[in-house]
Amino acid sequence: MSISENIKKYRAELPENVKLVAISKTKPNEDILEAYEAGQRIFGENKIQEMTDKWEALPKDIEWHMVGHVQRNKVKYMAPFVGLIHAVDSLKLLKEINKQAKKHERVIKCLLQIKIAEEDSKFGISAEEAEEILASEAYQKMKNTQVIGLMGMATFTEDEKQVSGEFQYLKKVFDKLKENYPSLGELSMGMSGDYNLAVANGSNMVRIGSNIFGERNYN
Repeated sequence: MSISENIKKYRAELPENVKLVAISKTKPNEDILEAYEAGQRIFGENKIQEMTDKWEALPKDIEWHMVGHVQRNKVKYMAPFVGLIHAVDSLKLLKEINKQAKKHERVIKCLLQIKIAEEDSKFGISAEEAEEILASEAYQKMKNTQVIGLMGMATFTEDEKQVSGEFQYLKKVFDKLKENYPSLGELSMGMSGDYNLAVANGSNMVRIGSNIFGERNYN
């Protein structure tokens, strides 16, 4: 199937309330344009330099999501345009995002990344740390960044029961935090291999790359 057929398939398959983030990292601009022509507007990248180059070259109504781990010293490069940062895992990073967003008179939306997987390689904070950040005076005073939800990555395993359990846990954390912070609306969980389980467990934002664009080219 072509990229545009894949986009149409997902748009037809996913519930209306679920946003599709097309993960376009390592993919050329013409692939992104094919998805764009099929109606896709949200694209996710994991390297700030690559995302910035694409932002400069591609249509300006694309909403760019930063889905990779963010180094504080790189925030300034994406501050003029980034739509949503998925993987915020510290108050220090939020402070830097707020500072850089202010320079561009923007409000940058963010998700707090909760560690739900058992693998050591996955970044993220605990539910308690997320609550501490949201309750902190430092965050409450920020005018140029807004935490609008949570993100999590499940363990990379064939064990659907484990993956479902991790997603259910994150949904529980999300619902609990939402009671005190009603502005939390986005729950980003689920990728090419496990998005069905994620949606079944309450995800309203899925991040799909290889199923849309084909396998990644790391050359």
